[in-house]
Amino acid sequence: METRAPFIVVGAFVLAAIGAVFGFVYWLHNTAGTGARTVHHVQFEGSVSGLLVGAAVLFNGIRVGEVTNLGLVADSPRQVNATIAVASGTPVHSDTKVGLDFQGLTGVPVIILEGGKEVGASTDMKVLVADPAAGQSMTQAARNALGRVDSVLAENAEPLKNTIANLKIFTEGLAKNTGGLDSIVAGLVKMTGGSEPAIPKTVYDLSLPSEFASPRTPLNEHLVMPTPTSILLLDTQRFLIAPNRDLPGFSNAQWADSIPKMLQAKLIQSFENYDVAHAPLRSTDNPGANPQLLVDVRSFQIDTDPEPTAEIGFSARVLDKEGQVVASHIFQQRRKLDKPDPASAVAAFNDAFASIATELIAWTANAMPPPG
Repeated sequence: METRAPFIVVGAFVLAAIGAVFGFVYWLHNTAGTGARTVHHVQFEGSVSGLLVGAAVLFNGIRVGEVTNLGLVADSPRQVNATIAVASGTPVHSDTKVGLDFQGLTGVPVIILEGGKEVGASTDMKVLVADPAAGQSMTQAARNALGRVDSVLAENAEPLKNTIANLKIFTEGLAKNTGGLDSIVAGLVKMTGGSEPAIPKTVYDLSLPSEFASPRTPLNEHLVMPTPTSILLLDTQRFLIAPNRDLPGFSNAQWADSIPKMLQAKLIQSFENYDVAHAPLRSTDNPGANPQLLVDVRSFQIDTDPEPTAEIGFSARVLDKEGQVVASHIFQQRRKLDKPDPASAVAAFNDAFASIATELIAWTANAMPPPG
């Protein structure tokens, strides 16, 4: 009796373990894991390459069950029937769409379900018909696409041949006219402002006269000297060349200001060198309080006929406090350029300006009305 007892205990333990395993599997299947299931049949038209029993079933991307059975239909060789078990709460209805998808790096096939408009939980043993193209593999899809491309190419073989021939003629024409195309492209680039960065311009200014003949006639009172007037052509910082032609180096040279404003500044500074206490003012708050010196620029250019010459010319008028002209005069100076370049031109303009400014100051001092 004592010898048989251990065998009974061992047997009872084994039976209990087996029962626990079966109980755990039952619990996992019905309670802890997937819970209650609803079975549906899915009909595929064509191949379902790679689909296996146990494959996942996804509803709107969420796993709801698995494939429980796969089989062929004897009466319909192209048809494949699959049985799926999904969670009972899954809303599978007659308008639910069925297809195949490939997931992961290995491309494991799964059945995908997409909800329709019907609502409510699904019922047992519902038959779903998959999309006719659902079983088509990616390889087969690629073959079908290539077949359609091949068909299009076959139907348009002659037009494609003519197009290729025309392209050949066009490229040969482009090769023969490369130089002309380069010129066109360069013109377009220049027109759109995309050319090479512009070379910085060299800025030149006029020098001031500092020596005046003695004895000096004093200026009676302050004059007002507005900005000189001129035609629009002279309102520029460019070196003007007449007749209109290009001289080397002048494209990157310019004056420090527009010609009328530069002349106004330099003439006033010249008056200051002569008599700083009574030099002209640019403007005044009371226009009738001072006499005025009005200047109209007639020329400020390089005359190339017959040889390059710097030319400055303007007219001047002295007005009294009532605005009456009391004196007027035309001033003109010309100097030849040693060389047709900006440096020589500036030297000639400086010499001409020193003479014309000195002449203007002496004339103005004598022409100013007596203070009163």
